[in-house]
Amino acid sequence: MTFEFATAGRIIFGNGTLAQAAPAAAGFGRRALVVTGRNTARAKTLLDALKKENVGAELFPVGGEPTVADVIKAVERARITSCGLVIGFGGGSVLDLAKAAAALMTNTRDPFDYLEVIGKGQPLTERPAPCIAIPTTAGTGSEVTKNSVLASPEHRVKVSIRHPLLIPAVAIVDPECTFSMPPAVTAATGLDALTQLLEAFTSRKANPMTDGFCREGLPRAVRALRRAFENGSDRKAREEMALASLFGGLALANAGLGAVHGYSGPVGGMFNVPHGMVCAALLPHVTKANLLALRAREPDAPALARLTEFAQMTGGKTAEDGIKWIAGLCRDLQTPSLSTLGVTKADFPVLIEKTQRASSMKTNPVDLTAEELTQVLREAF
Repeated sequence: MTFEFATAGRIIFGNGTLAQAAPAAAGFGRRALVVTGRNTARAKTLLDALKKENVGAELFPVGGEPTVADVIKAVERARITSCGLVIGFGGGSVLDLAKAAAALMTNTRDPFDYLEVIGKGQPLTERPAPCIAIPTTAGTGSEVTKNSVLASPEHRVKVSIRHPLLIPAVAIVDPECTFSMPPAVTAATGLDALTQLLEAFTSRKANPMTDGFCREGLPRAVRALRRAFENGSDRKAREEMALASLFGGLALANAGLGAVHGYSGPVGGMFNVPHGMVCAALLPHVTKANLLALRAREPDAPALARLTEFAQMTGGKTAEDGIKWIAGLCRDLQTPSLSTLGVTKADFPVLIEKTQRASSMKTNPVDLTAEELTQVLREAF
C-alpha cells in the first residue's frame, strides 16, 4: 500500500472563522491581491478587517468562470501594485483564479507551459506567493485542492494547472459565508460536492486517508443538501455542506475524480455553463454507466462494493438504489438536462473526443468505451 497526501498548510473551519483571515494575511505581507466575485460588496467585512491589520487590498473581481487571460491580468495587477500575497474570497471560480495568480506571480513562464491538455503541462518550479482561500459556496473544495481550472475560449475547453504547490497556504472555511447562496447556486455547488466525494470514493487512486474523508462527507451531503436547498437559513445544513465540500476537496486532491469531471471540462468550455450544473446533469448517468461496465468487465473491482456502500448511506440496499436516489435528488433540486444547457446531439463526437483526453478519466473506476460515453450523453440529454 503506497500513497501520498497533500493539503493546505493550515485549515480553519467553523462559524465566525472569517475573523481569522486578516491576522493570517498580516503574517504574509502588507499588501494583498483580493480576488472576489462580481459583487465586491460581499467582501466588505474582510476588507475592513484587512484595513485594521494594516494590510492593503488591491481588489480584482472576476465575473463567471476564470480564463487564462483573467489570470494574466490578475498577475499583472499584483505586480504593478506590489502585492505579496493573494486572498481568494468567493466560489470555486474565484479560488481557482486566486491560486493560479499566486502561482504565476513566482513562476514566470508562459501560462500555457503549465496548463494540461492544451499546454505543456510542466510542473511549477517556484513556491507560489502565499494564498489564503476563503470559500463562499459549499461545493468545489478548491480551498484545499492542487489544481486551478481555467477556461480557454479559443480552445473551447476548461483545463487545469495542477501541482501540489498550488494548494493554498491557509484555507478558511466559515459556513456563515455560504448563507447568502440562492437555491440554484446551493443546488449546483452542493451536487458538485456530492459528485466529488462519490468519484473520489470510487477512484482507482482511493486510499485509506481519502476513504475516511469520503465516508464522513458523503452522509453529510446526503442528509443536508436537500435541506440547505429548501431552507438556506438552516445553519446545521449549511455547516454540514461546508464540511462535505471541504472533505470532498481533501479527497479529490489526493485520489482524483472520474468521468463526470472528465465531461465537465469539455462541456463547460464549449458552452460556458456553471461547472456544478454540468455535474448535476451527468452524475446519475455516469454512475449507472460505471456500474454496468464494472459488472461486465471488472466484477471484482472495489468500486462495486463502494457504490453499494454509498447506496446504503442513502437508505437503499443495492447500487441501483443509490443511482435512483441521485436521480431523485437531481429532480428535486431542479437540475437541468444537457439540452437545456445548450448541448446538441451534433456536439457528441467532439465532447467524447475531448472527454477521453481529460485527466479525470485516468482515475475513473473503469475504462468507458466511446459507445458507453455516448450513451451517457444520450441519457443526460
